Amino acid sequence: MALTAYVLINAHPGQTGEVATKVKGITGVKSAHAITGPFDVIAYVEAEDLNSLGRTVISEIQAVAGVARTTTCPTVEL
Repeated sequence: MALTAYVLINAHPGQTGEVATKVKGITGVKSAHAITGPFDVIAYVEAEDLNSLGRTVISEIQAVAGVARTTTCPTVEL
């Protein structure tokens, strides 16, 4: 079963739309939307395991121009 997570992204001022669009194109990202509140973009990510998720966040999402910071929230089944 795949691991899923929400990645909350802070973008540099004026770059929210561009960040959301670029993040949508990353393999494993199922959706990405600009949002209001303390974060600018929320992405829903699917990965094989925690290591794969970490690589996607660090190597792909954080590498997008305009991304200032990320917070990763893995989902849990209750």
